[in-house]
Amino acid sequence: MKKLIILSLLLWIPLAGMANEGGNLEHVRLNMDDQAALQRGAKLFVNYCMGCHSAAAMRYKRLTDLGLTQKEIEDNLIFTGHKVGEPMVSSMDPKQAKAFFGKAPPDLSVIARSRGTDWLYAYLKGFYKDPSRPVGWNNAVFPNASMPNVLVALQGVQIAHKEAGEHGETITLELEKPGSRTPEAFDRDVKDLVSYLAYMAEPAQLLRKQYGPYVIGFLLFFTLMAYLLKKEYWRDIH
Repeated sequence: MKKLIILSLLLWIPLAGMANEGGNLEHVRLNMDDQAALQRGAKLFVNYCMGCHSAAAMRYKRLTDLGLTQKEIEDNLIFTGHKVGEPMVSSMDPKQAKAFFGKAPPDLSVIARSRGTDWLYAYLKGFYKDPSRPVGWNNAVFPNASMPNVLVALQGVQIAHKEAGEHGETITLELEKPGSRTPEAFDRDVKDLVSYLAYMAEPAQLLRKQYGPYVIGFLLFFTLMAYLLKKEYWRDIH
């Protein structure tokens, strides 16, 4: 048992490092039980992300798990002519996207698992104006990213102040031109979007977390029963 625990920890450590790739990032606290936040995140994803990105492993119908009806999904979240049972695929041609941005935008089905929610939160907030870049934008977390700031209308325009330090260059962002949302409201928007990306990476997690305590309780009860049974069988020998 000790060997299994040690092996599990050794396997988890590199995965945790991969999930938080990008250095010391601000930890974002997400409430995956907040259906309203997940619904808002789904709306942001459809309106601001799906113009270029797909989520081929996610079907529109799974949004009913967030408390939405099929009619609400069809009326408010499907703009590409797809049916509610089909995957969330962008209408942009990958070849055109590659011509526009230099590479085809990645599928975002499991981006929250591969990058981590802290990285996504910092990345979405980290865009700043950079005329030297082909798209006119750069990112403090992912330098020279090909993606423009699709949330600029909400966030506004940020500029970067760069300083050289002992551990490399540091970037401080300043809001030059406000967007339609206050900084506090925009933070909430980004958290909602990241929450939805985290949900989309594993839609079953809501049900898993709901039943998790009961499963753990059953395993503990079964372990106790197995231990008592073992003592009963071996009491004459010991």
